[in-house]
Amino acid sequence: MSTSTQERPVAAASPDDDVVEVHRRTIDKVLIGFGLVAAIVFAAAGGLLSWGANFADDYVHDELSSQKVFFPDEAALREEGRTDLVKYADQQVTTGPEAEAYASFIDGHLQGIAEGQTYAQIDDRGAAQAVEDARAAGAPDDEVAELQATADQLKGQRDSLFRGETLRGLLLSAFAWSTIGRIAGIAAWVAFAGAIVMAILVIAGIVHLRRNRHTQPTTT
Repeated sequence: MSTSTQERPVAAASPDDDVVEVHRRTIDKVLIGFGLVAAIVFAAAGGLLSWGANFADDYVHDELSSQKVFFPDEAALREEGRTDLVKYADQQVTTGPEAEAYASFIDGHLQGIAEGQTYAQIDDRGAAQAVEDARAAGAPDDEVAELQATADQLKGQRDSLFRGETLRGLLLSAFAWSTIGRIAGIAAWVAFAGAIVMAILVIAGIVHLRRNRHTQPTTT
């Protein structure tokens, strides 16, 4: 009994099968390049964010200082029931948090005018027109005087609310800018930290590249 073996022909490589050789050193260089670019971008972003934060802080401080707004003394604050503002007693408003606190102080006063109505809700023009209509209709003097007193009262309330709401809005705008500056400052530190991390990785990549100069290519 005999056996025979047959050898199967080895299939030739198809010309469509491309072989790409990627050297490990090439991959390392690309990664190092990306890391270097990322470090530069993070550092630039940190610098810009830091500049923005400093600008916001300086702007808010300068604008508030020029207004020369001071909190009442401690006794006056306690008398009004604003014990939450006692820590600011006699202090000048120069920072964002202080601006927010003083805006709250103003709001407390505004709530006591016109039963909590806002500047836009008071119809002093309608009251003034009622006075004119009464005079044109020949109404008695006492009726006209009563209407005029009402019109004057509404106008005074509207003027007070307008000034108070305007100042309050400006203070809250300063607080908003201060908050944006604080966020920008935090973001700047995060960006600088990212730049430092990427710089460390780049240095580590360069050291690794120098230690492995004779690494064999990887075939894919």
